[in-house]
Amino acid sequence: MKARRKVAGLHAAESALEHSPDKIVNVWLDERRSDARIAALVRQLDALGIVAQTAGKSRLDALAEGKHHQGVVMELLMPGELGEYELREVLENPGPLPLFLVLDQVQDPHNLGACLRTADAAGVRGVVLTKDQAVGITPTVAKVASGAAETVPIYRVTNLVRALGWMKDSGIWVAGAAGEAQRSVYQTDLNLPLALVVGAEGKGLRRLTRERCDFLVKIPMAGQVESLNLSVATGILLFEAVRQRLGRIPA
Repeated sequence: MKARRKVAGLHAAESALEHSPDKIVNVWLDERRSDARIAALVRQLDALGIVAQTAGKSRLDALAEGKHHQGVVMELLMPGELGEYELREVLENPGPLPLFLVLDQVQDPHNLGACLRTADAAGVRGVVLTKDQAVGITPTVAKVASGAAETVPIYRVTNLVRALGWMKDSGIWVAGAAGEAQRSVYQTDLNLPLALVVGAEGKGLRRLTRERCDFLVKIPMAGQVESLNLSVATGILLFEAVRQRLGRIPA
């Protein structure tokens, strides 16, 4: 499923040209700008056979939808996102031993892309993202995800606490990742219908999200570093659930 998305600003445009040039549909440039960075963008677009449209400030402001555009807006055909209605639908019949990944206000595109890639490899049923204070499916996310942004269902929800309640009503256990948890992930039964909730970079789970979890788990840390990179920790947690589902390999 594809959806047209607009990105605004020089950095976003340069990222799109570097990571997703084949997904660029339209480009609008400030008719008043002719500096070196804009000229470089035009050269790259010319090489791709894409003709940029010129636009005034008011038109660019409208296209950018409140984002700081710096004189450039691009429209790209990117992997689509699903919403709360589709999440409710899938929760009516989530299948045997479903595994969901829930990301609470994750903002780094590299982390989101890496989490999507890991989710695909782990057979995750869907990834739930918050609508506010969270990164969307950008060219950088799609690049890092290496195709997983198009294979893993991504659900964007307005109220995460409410969405977790829907999961619990469907018989899914909600496990939150928290460094102060009493139980190690390796001491916890994850071989059950599960939604794994991971908090934002540096902040962790929000209070209401934490309170909505059925239980908390942690990754034991033996060294001096207090925490792991978000996407690394997510990979460890997801694949511990996968290991438990597969069972021990006979000697």
